[in-house]
Amino acid sequence: MQTCLTITMLDLTGLAMLREFAVRGTLAATAEAMGYSPSAISQQLAALERQAGVPLTVRTGRRLRLTPAGERLVTHADAVLATLEEAQAELRLNRESVRGTVKLAVFQSAALALVPPALRAIRAAHPKLRVLVTQSEPGAALADTWARDFDLVVAEEYPHHSAPHYPQVDRRPLVTDELRLCVGGPWADATTLADVADASWVMEPRGTATRHFAEQACRTAGFEPDVRFETADLQAHVRFIESGLAVGLLPGLMWGRGDMAALAHPLRPAAYRTVFTAARRSSRHDSAIAAVRTALERAAQELSTMAGTAPSVAPSL
Repeated sequence: MQTCLTITMLDLTGLAMLREFAVRGTLAATAEAMGYSPSAISQQLAALERQAGVPLTVRTGRRLRLTPAGERLVTHADAVLATLEEAQAELRLNRESVRGTVKLAVFQSAALALVPPALRAIRAAHPKLRVLVTQSEPGAALADTWARDFDLVVAEEYPHHSAPHYPQVDRRPLVTDELRLCVGGPWADATTLADVADASWVMEPRGTATRHFAEQACRTAGFEPDVRFETADLQAHVRFIESGLAVGLLPGLMWGRGDMAALAHPLRPAAYRTVFTAARRSSRHDSAIAAVRTALERAAQELSTMAGTAPSVAPSL
């Protein structure tokens, strides 16, 4: 009982900083994420430690880490912040109109195909709702959504390459997207991976799920790809392929647009990535986040006429 009483009297800002420190790992990263100086973070953690009456952090060499008591308090802090988020969301349900700000993270091909029609629908239906869109690599965006930097993320998952799962973050499928070999120029007649074993390739940077998938597909076909062009910009991929400078593997959200479909050949066996939305479970009653999620699902339904893509679920009402 005494422990519960002590926790309820702790400073909420300090609890938020402690949780952020647990997520980020350093004072500098915590300060950058929260918009404070490292010294301010250090002072707040010291104040929280005095309130708690037990050491919450300990210095090991030049690094600061949580003590066992600090780790236990982070668990409580996470629950407190989630409860507060749910309370705020439920209060917003009583408003006559959907309003507020939703921070949305999205990767490039989804930003190009899904976000514009979704935002147009939101502007028409909820003029007081403000959506801040940030392009972000899906793995990092999922972590940042769990850490409360974003409210909602559009992420992707490639075959045999699961995206990270975070506690209390719910996923909803959005689009099933076919991955195809896209060729042009001197490789225009190629239809299989084996046909482009000697080709120049364009791929995303190392460490991304799409790069891992593309390299493994080539290696399974019996060759190491000659990657001449490395960029996260899929529009650049399209230009290099159309110009006959490289070949590449592109998702339906990219090759299904314009004239690219004529250059795209199915893989054998066929391969698909899954596009999904993810949000913290504590925000499930937030009408603003729900409105953005629904608009994205309806935009996904409209993609059913695009080659290579299929909506995964019917939109929420």
